[in-house]
Amino acid sequence: MLRRLICASVWMGLWWLPMANADDSGAKGLDSFGVNEKSLSSTGRNAYFILEPGYQLVFEGKEDGAPVQLTITALNETKRIDGVKTRVLEERETSNGKLAEVSRNYFAFDPTAHAIYYFGEDVDMYKDGKVVNHDGSWLSGVDGAKYGLVMPGAPRVGERYFQEVAPGTAMDRAETVSTNDTVHTPAGAFVHCVKIKETTPLEPHSKEYKYYALQVGLIQDGDLKLVRHSKIGE
Repeated sequence: MLRRLICASVWMGLWWLPMANADDSGAKGLDSFGVNEKSLSSTGRNAYFILEPGYQLVFEGKEDGAPVQLTITALNETKRIDGVKTRVLEERETSNGKLAEVSRNYFAFDPTAHAIYYFGEDVDMYKDGKVVNHDGSWLSGVDGAKYGLVMPGAPRVGERYFQEVAPGTAMDRAETVSTNDTVHTPAGAFVHCVKIKETTPLEPHSKEYKYYALQVGLIQDGDLKLVRHSKIGE
């Protein structure tokens, strides 16, 4: 989830989700989320994350001086990973008008706690119109990897959790630092936003912030800001 950073494994005891009541968030700890995996659904939403076919977010901004566009689409596709039927979210990124990356990300919704879990991604990195590598790819249940938490059902300041648990490949972690930010984007101004800090143990001085708005979802990813959100066809 932390864009372009590939993470190494880390001692699991360093990060946890300190909730008084695990049922509020659907998580008890780093890799023991207290959820019945058989109940997970490929479709659903909570206040800050929409996992419904056809929902699309488009972002624009600059990275390293180059204009970048990122389009995230919930496809009408599912994939069974680690025994769970997940929804496919496609991320398509261009830089200077050229395709740079396409990833298929896999998520599932807990209808009891309203938490969203992340089961991995298949990544294609492009250069001059050709796939050059698959850096960052991982799947829960493969090579010791396990799904992570991407959005609790009721975000609270101070909670910390791994979004990815793929030793040697992806160990991105998140911390909720605010639930009441106001964020201005080309798509409008949003209040009561959740601010998430993402870090990786591989690069301890690197960090990135994401902002999520009520009933919209992600509205800012680093320097990329939301320009529109809609259901395809509407």
